[in-house]
Amino acid sequence: LALAYAPGDRMVEAEFGGEPLSVMIGNARYGLKLTTRGASHSAQIFPKHYAHLVQHMIEKEPPDLSKMLICPMPGLITAVHVKEGEKVEAGQPLATVEAMKMENILRAEKEGIVSTIAAEEGASLAADDVIMEFE
Repeated sequence: LALAYAPGDRMVEAEFGGEPLSVMIGNARYGLKLTTRGASHSAQIFPKHYAHLVQHMIEKEPPDLSKMLICPMPGLITAVHVKEGEKVEAGQPLATVEAMKMENILRAEKEGIVSTIAAEEGASLAADDVIMEFE
């Protein structure tokens, strides 16, 4: 692999096995995300004095948020369009959040049944607060 890269470059032209290769570069948690030919790869970059310890680090699993409606930004709940126990379909409006004088309608990503409504109309929420949960 041969390439000319300077920190901050978003795209590089590389040569791999004698063939030209365009690689898009993005930031990742511990290094770079490299995308080429429709595939993404991660390159982890650590200081030499602890790079050898990375193999012993436990990966923290992100929480499963697929059964929750999360507030995407700080705002005020102006309407809750469903009730507990109600079956919802994909695309159905669930709640309306007012943020920066704009109303944002939050819709269901998939079908399900509302098990708990954690926020009521008039509640002020922070980003990532749970609005409702699904079965």
